[in-house]
Amino acid sequence: MVRLTGLFRYPVKSCRGTPEDRLLVERAGLAGDRRWMVVDPGGVMVTGRKHPRLVLAVPRLTGDGGLEVTGPGLPVLQVAEPDPAVGAVPVRVHRSDTAGVPAGPGPDEWFSRLLGADVRLVHLDDPDRRRPDPEFSEPQDRVSYADGFPLLLTSQGSLDALNDLIADGPNAAEGPLPMSRFRPNVVVSGAAPWAEDGWRRITIGDAAFRAVKPCARCVFTTVDPETAAKGREPMVTLARHRRAGTGVLFGVNLIPDEPGAELRLGAELSVTEQARS
Repeated sequence: MVRLTGLFRYPVKSCRGTPEDRLLVERAGLAGDRRWMVVDPGGVMVTGRKHPRLVLAVPRLTGDGGLEVTGPGLPVLQVAEPDPAVGAVPVRVHRSDTAGVPAGPGPDEWFSRLLGADVRLVHLDDPDRRRPDPEFSEPQDRVSYADGFPLLLTSQGSLDALNDLIADGPNAAEGPLPMSRFRPNVVVSGAAPWAEDGWRRITIGDAAFRAVKPCARCVFTTVDPETAAKGREPMVTLARHRRAGTGVLFGVNLIPDEPGAELRLGAELSVTEQARS
């Protein structure tokens, strides 16, 4: 039996995630997931690929819609939810143009000190602004500041298999890797390694999802989420064993069929449609 054994949201894109017991599924992803983002002065996303110290920022959502963020050598940052009347500014996530409301000079200064770079913090006041890639989505689908899709699912069985491959490879000293390297929203246990590659539609408890494509991974997976130090794995091993075209794969991207269901740890996953062989 395949069950939900990990549930995570990332209040600020590329910052530390928080484990949760239950979360509401919204059109654009899990409630509170990646609704904040650090950008450069031109509005382009700033991520852990270029600025790995972002993983050292630990955000927590507050009950009033704001944030509390801690980070090494910095005071605790309190961020109020920006008033949309301030006006949204253009921002970009990869090649996708969207918008966000500036959080203000205090948060900007805090994140600039953390990274040693001139950056800004913005808030996604309207999750309906951005669509996932039309090649893989329907007109009603939406996504937050996540790279491309509302949710990412990974499997413990696949991570165990990957760690076995790393242990047999040239960078064995870097393993075993924790699941946090892959920044999933949903972690399942009980499935055979790589079984998720063949899933097309699934339910987890009462929530239904389309598994639209395998997730192509980037160098951010080589960043230790506890220290921000960079290594070589898992990219070297994924390139040897999980290459597809120009990318390497781990996990699957999910789009909710409908918003409103709640995910809870322990819920059973059922595969309702497999890929055609």
